[in-house]
Amino acid sequence: MKLILSSILFFALAALGTALEAQEPTRVRGTISALDGNVLSVTSGGGKKASIQLADKTVIVFTQPITLADIKPGDFLGVTSMKRADGTLTAYEVRRFPKPVSPGHRPFDGRDDQTMTNATVGAMVQSASGRELTMTYDGGSQKIVVPENASISTLVPGSRSQLVPGAPVNLTARAEDGGKLTAIRIQVSPPK
Repeated sequence: MKLILSSILFFALAALGTALEAQEPTRVRGTISALDGNVLSVTSGGGKKASIQLADKTVIVFTQPITLADIKPGDFLGVTSMKRADGTLTAYEVRRFPKPVSPGHRPFDGRDDQTMTNATVGAMVQSASGRELTMTYDGGSQKIVVPENASISTLVPGSRSQLVPGAPVNLTARAEDGGKLTAIRIQVSPPK
């Protein structure tokens, strides 16, 4: 009897684990190709297309462009950078967040030549190589050069009216209702 109960418990826990794994959010990055009712069509940089359902609970945030002068020591930023051969980090995207999110420094998109640094601005100086941010987080710090052509923005509440063709999006979605992806959170930027 104990063996049967143990087997049932094992299979129930395994099924629960599989169900929880299936609910893990999926990240989708790309450009909006269309919005038809509650279906957002997104095309990735590789040409892959995804259809994402919008729900009443979908959170939309907009990347409002700002200047580097708008950023002050103590602000919390997410900085996506390219790593040069000499180890220098050069930002191509700087986002100011209203509150800290996943502090630290790590590879971005699984690539060794790109990094994501989510940290607090410790200092901002003009150096020989350009404008430089010193970013601090528990256990470390990074110096990141911010060139003139880097995208700099702050996250503000967004709306469905900003989900237009040509707008870049970075979203998280969950598989629901037979595998259809439903957006949890959409970060949308102005069309380029």
